[in-house]
Amino acid sequence: MDVDRAGLVHDYGSFPTQPLPIQRAHRSIAAADPKSAGGPGRSESGELARAGRALAVAGVVSRVTGFARTLVLAAVLGTAAVGDAYNGVNTLPNMIYELLLGGVLAGAVVPVLARARRHGRKHSREFTQRVMVGAVLTLTVITVLTVVCAPLIVRLFIADTGQRRLATGLAYLLLPQIFFYGVAVVVGAVLNVRDSFASAAWAPVVNNAIVLATCGVFTLLPGPVTLTPGTMTTAQVLTLGIGTTAGIVGQSAWVVAALRHSGFRWSWRARPLPYTLRPVRVGMPILGWLLVYAAISQVSVAVTMRVAFDHDGVSINNYAELLFQVPYGILAASVLTVLMPRISRAAAGHDHRAVLADLSRGARYLFTALIPISMAMSLLGPTFATLVFTGRVDPQAARLIGIAIACSAFGLAPFALVMLQMRVFYAYHDTRTPTLINLVMVLTKVAIVALTATLCTGPTVVVMLGVASSFAYVTGAATGHLLLRRRHGPLGFRIVAASAHRVVWATVAAGATTLATVFLTTTTISAPTLAQITTLTAGFVSGTVVFLLTAKAVGIPELRVARTLLTFS
Repeated sequence: MDVDRAGLVHDYGSFPTQPLPIQRAHRSIAAADPKSAGGPGRSESGELARAGRALAVAGVVSRVTGFARTLVLAAVLGTAAVGDAYNGVNTLPNMIYELLLGGVLAGAVVPVLARARRHGRKHSREFTQRVMVGAVLTLTVITVLTVVCAPLIVRLFIADTGQRRLATGLAYLLLPQIFFYGVAVVVGAVLNVRDSFASAAWAPVVNNAIVLATCGVFTLLPGPVTLTPGTMTTAQVLTLGIGTTAGIVGQSAWVVAALRHSGFRWSWRARPLPYTLRPVRVGMPILGWLLVYAAISQVSVAVTMRVAFDHDGVSINNYAELLFQVPYGILAASVLTVLMPRISRAAAGHDHRAVLADLSRGARYLFTALIPISMAMSLLGPTFATLVFTGRVDPQAARLIGIAIACSAFGLAPFALVMLQMRVFYAYHDTRTPTLINLVMVLTKVAIVALTATLCTGPTVVVMLGVASSFAYVTGAATGHLLLRRRHGPLGFRIVAASAHRVVWATVAAGATTLATVFLTTTTISAPTLAQITTLTAGFVSGTVVFLLTAKAVGIPELRVARTLLTFS
């Protein structure tokens, strides 16, 4: 269960990434980790490379198409009242789903299905079918009730009458996504325990493609030259709402098709309701804290949305958040996907030393990948956002998106570390500790947001929404480290600190080179667009070359992981 920058799972075009099969994961780390003893042979490395490449390609295509979707939506809707209404309301289905069911499905159903699989194929199949029936019935009830309450939900976040009217109309069309989010997560869990992940990884691409097509249809509809909540036509509202929901429907349908392709067959097992809900009762020991976790997260989401609406910054914060998530989704999620099965198996076997070894290994990989990316986002983020968003949104909004990315980039590595720590606790079926860590993060973010909203105005408040999230991740990572150390003793993080120290030195060298390149290009090229393109290209290339050369000089063996995952043999 990942926390986004509002305090909860929310990611454009994303889908819960399925873990690699346990045996593949075991081989992958042994092959990629330079500190592992007895790595596999050439054939096993080739198997890892093919599996890792398939997952990486799907992730990259998903992020690229998702970014294209973001740009097109920004160009079509802008960042003013219409864009804010759409982006804010489109967050509600995920928010409500996670509050009511997300923690239950992600935290309880998956372990229960995995446990049932140990009792034989027939028992596992029947048990899984009962889980799916119970989930479908529950999702149907919750979705219907939420759609009925759409006006009340919108009123909690939006004060402007005209904007509220548009948001309410969109809410009726977008809130049905709750049902399809839930179906996708349940089906994804079934694929997870069946060691099938590659096909489902392409599901977000389907979603992105449908939304892009929706934007194309939207632009062809007759309507006002300038979009405002009061001038949008009924056809425009219907196209936007139905098309966006159709994207989630298509994503869910793709995952269902992947499940069917894996050999699983759906069957309605009509049993008495208590029997149908037995899987939920089995997971009850961990459900309570998961629900508390979700409820705490929603406090952060609600505060962020309300402050963003009050300062006309919903779209700006949303687009900055999406860009922040891109390197995590491509780099960090792949590492966590590989490590999670190993950590879970080691925890189940009470091999605490192996758990801590994978925690250390994961932290080294994450820092190696994300610390230099954070530097690049800080230095090149404003130029990148200005280049890609100018002409699609107001120039001031494009500049604010870039500033928000640059100011909050320091939270990227702590964010990934928190996600790794959470997985260690979940591997031990501990949902209480992650809830406490989440409470610390939410309190940190809410305090910073409230203080900023009180003392500052306008753009500063919008930028600080992302900065508050990053500070929250720093406190969360520190809290998680202390709690893990309290439970397991020394975590062996001296090697992590040494690795991070080398990465920081390489990053500083690369950052200085990039900064010098930025200064030279911006002062010698007068044409704005050419200067931006040259700055990004030259800054990225020069920084990357210097980082790799410095990394080779100081010795950062974790970089071999990337080479292993991107090589066929």
